Amino acid sequence: MNTQPEFKRILIKLSGEALMGNQGFGITPEMIHYVAEEIAKVARLNVEIGIVVGGGNIFRGVAGSSAGMDRSSADNMGMLATVINSLALCDALEKCDVPTRVQSAIRMDQIAEPFIRRKAIRHLEKGRIVIFAAGTGNPYFTTDTAAVLRAHETRAQILFKATQVDGVYDKDPVAHEDAVMFDELSYMRVIEKQLHVMDMTAISLAMEHDLPLQVFDLHQSDNILKAVLGQDIGTRIK
Repeated sequence: MNTQPEFKRILIKLSGEALMGNQGFGITPEMIHYVAEEIAKVARLNVEIGIVVGGGNIFRGVAGSSAGMDRSSADNMGMLATVINSLALCDALEKCDVPTRVQSAIRMDQIAEPFIRRKAIRHLEKGRIVIFAAGTGNPYFTTDTAAVLRAHETRAQILFKATQVDGVYDKDPVAHEDAVMFDELSYMRVIEKQLHVMDMTAISLAMEHDLPLQVFDLHQSDNILKAVLGQDIGTRIK
């Protein structure tokens, strides 16, 4: 088995829901420790890692706006939720002896660095994980779009979306037993079929900059490591 990483610099997109564990809300200490350990395995291979984490386990802007809240206010709350998750993940990674920094797209200097692209790249070069918090810093953009944007800005070779399912299906695998998982897809196929991998803005941005995406199950131990080693898991989009 190949033990050499296929990629030198990666970006990992984590959903906020992934941190809930079996709870219906918030952060489960056991789950965030598990996620940190999975990422630490990759960091020990001297792979440079950026992370974007969502905030859906605390507050989802789209849900807030659909309930009658102003969309900008709801999205601002969602971005603050990602900061909470980022700080929790930073703490868990530091406990795994992995040096980590949080950079926020919304300035909050007492708890996180501001996002500065050159500084982020310098952290990565020095072997520090960088967690990019607060999305893009603007309402109306998802953390999926933020992940593609930060991957491009930091010149990551690939974006890994570690999620709740083991890949991209032609239809909802929970509702349809005959759902078929794709091993590989083109960006255009995702857009044409309106497959729910990421929002279409994120897919379009990835396509524009030729950023490969790989979608796989976060809950399967060693999956992030296997993806970095180039093993055939989940769905590759390119």
